[in-house]
Amino acid sequence: MKICCYSYSSPFLNQRRVGIITDENTLVDPALCFELDYQREGYANAKERAEYKCPASLSKILKTSDNALETLTEGYALYLFFQKVGINELDDGTPISFDLNREKNIRFHAPLDRISTYRDFYAHEKHVKKGFEKRNEAVPEAWYEIPAYYKGAVEGFIGPDDEVLWPSYTEVLDYELELAIVIGKDGKNIKEEDALDHIFGYTILNDISARDIQKKEMSVRLGPAKGKDFCSVIGPVIVTADEFEGKEPNLNMKARINGELWSEGMSGDSHYSWAQMIAHASNEEFIVAGDLLGSGTVGTGCGLELDKWIQPDDVIELEVEKIGILKNKIGNKKQR
Repeated sequence: MKICCYSYSSPFLNQRRVGIITDENTLVDPALCFELDYQREGYANAKERAEYKCPASLSKILKTSDNALETLTEGYALYLFFQKVGINELDDGTPISFDLNREKNIRFHAPLDRISTYRDFYAHEKHVKKGFEKRNEAVPEAWYEIPAYYKGAVEGFIGPDDEVLWPSYTEVLDYELELAIVIGKDGKNIKEEDALDHIFGYTILNDISARDIQKKEMSVRLGPAKGKDFCSVIGPVIVTADEFEGKEPNLNMKARINGELWSEGMSGDSHYSWAQMIAHASNEEFIVAGDLLGSGTVGTGCGLELDKWIQPDDVIELEVEKIGILKNKIGNKKQR
């Protein structure tokens, strides 16, 4: 199942809402499917009941549902029933689904509307080795002992087709091609053999970096902070874990800048598995539904490795097999 966050230009649906994109390129709103069902059952408070059963926010579904995937699947099953009986609107005319081949008023946003905690790992050895090589240093032994990560800000996240912020304080901006997971179930001290049960789904992550500022921060053994926290990108959708039969996928990953292929790697080249990363992150602390975990940059997956640098107005396309293409334009440098 492909999960998105969308908005629709109408008096009824002007807020961001969770959606399901089908193989036929139809967008289904599961919350509206529940509302329609309650309307047909004769409830006066159909909208309120639907919001309780299946909120319009994915982060709320993840935090309040015992099984978010089951809730979304039930909403989709209602849609299929309504299609059979020829119904596609609420009583006020609001559609419960949209044909994306024809609909022009849909806008997509970051598929997880609110992130609880953001952890970004450093798990791809090819990328790690290249970075230390540029500093004329060996990879620390500790890197092979624990799957290290940093915690980043969550307020700066944007989605597909949004403009990437170029802060006033940096001269060197970079992209980072990563795979990410969304946590779907709370846990603490999770065992590796149980870890994959906590994954709701997979998405593309572009961990935008201000390299000159990051270099300064890391030189004092703190950070990254201002080198990272201003902007990160996820999308275009979250592909639920069941699409990969509960296993860790090995997906082809590419980055194109203005149509030119710059980066290519495989998500399965990671030195650490997702199970290991989840187990480590949950050691004596909770990970919770709505957390976002990044894998770290795949080998060749950033300009730093390639000595090639993005510029204002460049168009970045990060493509991951079975997930899609995350496309953004780089903005102009902000003036102080």
